[in-house]
Amino acid sequence: MYRYDQYDHQIVKERVAQYTSQVERRLSGELSEDEFRPLRLQNGLYYQRHAYMLRVAVPYGLLSSKQVRMFAHIAREHDRGYGHFTTRQNIQFNWIKLEETPEILGKLASVEMHAIQTSGNCVRNTTSDPFAGVAEDEIVDPRPYCEIIRQWSTFHPEFAFLPRKFKIAVNGAKEDRAAIMVHDIGLSIVKNEQGEVGFRVLVGGGMGRTPILGSEIRAFLPWQHLMSYIEAILRVYNQYGRRDNMYKARIKILVKALGIEEFARQVEAEWQDLKDGPATLTEEELARVAAHFTAPAYETLPATDAGFEQTLAGNKAFANWVRRNVRGHKVPGYKAVVLSLKKTGVPPGDATAEQLDFVADIADRYSFGEVRVTHEQNLVLADVRLSDLVKLWEEIKAQGLATPNIGLLTDMICCPGGDFCALANAKSIPIAGDIAERFDNLDFQHDIGELELNISGCINSCGHHHVGHIGILGVDKDGSEWYQVSIGGAQGNESSIGKIIGPSFSAHQMPEVIDRILQVYLRERNEDERFIDTARRIGVTPFKEFVYATPIKIVHPAGEDAYA
Repeated sequence: MYRYDQYDHQIVKERVAQYTSQVERRLSGELSEDEFRPLRLQNGLYYQRHAYMLRVAVPYGLLSSKQVRMFAHIAREHDRGYGHFTTRQNIQFNWIKLEETPEILGKLASVEMHAIQTSGNCVRNTTSDPFAGVAEDEIVDPRPYCEIIRQWSTFHPEFAFLPRKFKIAVNGAKEDRAAIMVHDIGLSIVKNEQGEVGFRVLVGGGMGRTPILGSEIRAFLPWQHLMSYIEAILRVYNQYGRRDNMYKARIKILVKALGIEEFARQVEAEWQDLKDGPATLTEEELARVAAHFTAPAYETLPATDAGFEQTLAGNKAFANWVRRNVRGHKVPGYKAVVLSLKKTGVPPGDATAEQLDFVADIADRYSFGEVRVTHEQNLVLADVRLSDLVKLWEEIKAQGLATPNIGLLTDMICCPGGDFCALANAKSIPIAGDIAERFDNLDFQHDIGELELNISGCINSCGHHHVGHIGILGVDKDGSEWYQVSIGGAQGNESSIGKIIGPSFSAHQMPEVIDRILQVYLRERNEDERFIDTARRIGVTPFKEFVYATPIKIVHPAGEDAYA
């Protein structure tokens, strides 16, 4: 994985020193909160409902075991014993004391990490495929390009104050596992008929108040021109993106207003002044960065293992885990393993300090000291020997990391919501917990099959509810928390935006609403048909009719019966 060079070390060290001075001035009263706010946001520090929250950048979701141990230390010494992994492959600490933040950033710097540009109107953390480098369907490893984008965008003076935050995702496989369709810029590595490497370029995707799928402006961009073309896109956006209304400031609004043809024309015109200039990538530069992402010391192993096959045949629990949580690998004798952070009773994406230390230990013993973060808020060990899977499974079960639910109903994406976030209209975590408890039957979940349920506490869509097969959005209704439900969203190669089924529901109604939606699916599905396939085939109407057909009985905490 990438290691800091002298420039990285210097800029992060100097940023910590600069921020330390800013905090001292704030604590002494020399800086007001209004003056301090943009300074702390540049370092990933938010003030939420109860405390400061620090968001730490995890570039393209890749971590060393040493860095994971530092997360455990920060959770234990500076937070309340846990961290929260996000849909941008970052980690957040929700109970941070302002006076301790310079020390925390110093500790992060000691393991080559920072919180720079995890907030603000700038280029945010670039995300990618958590199985990059090992996926069987990979065309080209996207991580070197992600790292080049990181180096280029960090402290880029021209793009430090964009009209709004800006997000880039890069995918290098046939299957899109980076959700490129819902990013400001989505990049997919492709090869042309001559076998040359390039990028399919999408712009204007995003969720929030105006969910839009990205539009293609280049079917094939030679890899050498990647950075100059991204710069051209950002220049057009920086010049013409709206700054008078933050709700209409994202690039998707500009693309929609201009039309994709005119936007592409302006980008191409801007690019002519940049093409073949200093930003052009060379073979030498790509090789320099790619050298950090060479394959680990794989052993020559058989493609099968007798102990694995025996346990697979005789242990249903192990077989279910392998089916849901184990992925193929391009090297024979190895597998990629997803560690579920979605055990019932635990907020989705949360990991305790003890679990983080444990993950670091098993990464060292089973996966070359490396951990990946998924944008579905789980963790990945990318390089596990097939012969070690049984032993690994037994160990992670004891730590609550082996729930065999990846891609199933209880593998929910969920933002922190109203329990923490000052922007949220409603709580998300209790809704996720109630639904998980209602359907905490793995046999039932396996029968339902692949189902993505995403929950956001507000329209900002940090829980990606727009692209959930079932999406739940918290809304404010006369000062009360209610929930709007959509159906038919999806990420990946066949991305789509979900459609709202009707009026919102109270928190207490939500488990029954999901139950009714599932009843329609079970009644209407064809053999081997996934939920999303059925939803697309029959449309929203049958779900809507059944959900609203009869009053939904609920029980209030006080005990009295009530009806919708």
